[in-house]
Amino acid sequence: MSAALHSTTASGTPVFRPKVALAMQDADLRDALFSKRLRSRLESICDCDFSMVIQDFDTTPDEAIRDVDVLLTGWFSPRIDATVLARMPRLKLIAHAGGSVKGHVLPECWEQGIIVTTAAEANALPVAEYTLGLILLAGKSAITASHLYRQRQTKIDRELEFPDTGNYERAIGIVGASTIGRLVLERLRPFDFDVTVYDPTISDTEALRLGARRVSLDELMRCSDIVSLHAPVLPETLHMIGPAQLAAMKDGSTLINTARGELVDHNALVAELEAGRLNAFLDVTSPEPLPAGHPLFTLPNVLLTPHIAGSMGTELHRLAAYAIDEIERYAAAAPQRFPVSLTDLVRMA
Repeated sequence: MSAALHSTTASGTPVFRPKVALAMQDADLRDALFSKRLRSRLESICDCDFSMVIQDFDTTPDEAIRDVDVLLTGWFSPRIDATVLARMPRLKLIAHAGGSVKGHVLPECWEQGIIVTTAAEANALPVAEYTLGLILLAGKSAITASHLYRQRQTKIDRELEFPDTGNYERAIGIVGASTIGRLVLERLRPFDFDVTVYDPTISDTEALRLGARRVSLDELMRCSDIVSLHAPVLPETLHMIGPAQLAAMKDGSTLINTARGELVDHNALVAELEAGRLNAFLDVTSPEPLPAGHPLFTLPNVLLTPHIAGSMGTELHRLAAYAIDEIERYAAAAPQRFPVSLTDLVRMA
């Protein structure tokens, strides 16, 4: 683009007004992402036809996308490949109001110099908050105590029934120093926890900087009271928590999964849970949803939730705000805060 088109005023206010198109699942997602305030903010910095939500490029006429400078994408955006790029010669930025771009942004985008950004950090925040809540509940034996209280419907002697319960000096194991894993580690700092992390991509020094000791997966599973999963799904991480890892966990310990169900061998997990040896807080499963009648729905030592850790409700507005921030930076010729490289794509969930 020319310097004249993309210049800024002395105050740094962008002069260039990019043309933005929305590409995502449907109009319902558009309306969930954009509050009235956020919509007004986007319209103040760009030209955007909110009545058009691209769900399929094949049925979108050329004249609707030919002059688009920015695609603001959301969950279940149609794929952006070489054919689409040929129809959008002015496209320079894909700002994703979501986490992973792996499902819709193809390598051709980077090859043609398109800037790709993501609101993955914004999507990671509620997952980290939810995980912290689960860790604290696990430390207080919340599942067992709730089940026992419901079953007996009388006074529970806490000290007698739960002598080892509490969050002081609890051993917490974090599997994966991903974006979410790092946010969880950050939120664990104020507590009196003994924190370990398993991630083969970081050093001992980096782990200490994150507030944890780096250990092997076997040691983490063996020594932790609570294990929380935050690894991406890759060929090497499929069923990384299998029979051996689950068998190594302490009696009465808790597995938390707010990452991906495919990380865990569910047959092995159900066996351990049915034996009453472990507890589990599961926000994700494989498959998802589970078939009706699956034992995870009824086991008393399981808290099963329907993938609610990630952004939902009001939290979706944060995703849109991050995307708008990136568009604003683009219009002011400023560097993006959360760019995604082709190398990043390989390790995305």
